[in-house]
Amino acid sequence: MSPHDEKTIKELVNRMNRIEGQIRGIKGMIERHVYCDDILNQISSAQSALDGASRLLLEKHMKSCVKEQLQAGDEQVIDEVLKTIFRMIR
Repeated sequence: MSPHDEKTIKELVNRMNRIEGQIRGIKGMIERHVYCDDILNQISSAQSALDGASRLLLEKHMKSCVKEQLQAGDEQVIDEVLKTIFRMIR
């Protein structure tokens, strides 16, 4: 990851902390034998939160790292980004 502004780093770390808390909560729900549908809803919510963090990171990556590499003449970065995007949308 190229050096991102501190605001972005702080936002990503905060998102990861919330997601980590969600995952711990889901684990606790499983241990307490909470109704399956409720657990599935929480898992879906955690997946959405991870997707949001991925989109933010991809946006920052495109606007910084990828842009810089393209400006430097490195067009291989396009294949790298496409592979990453295709993996994300599976």
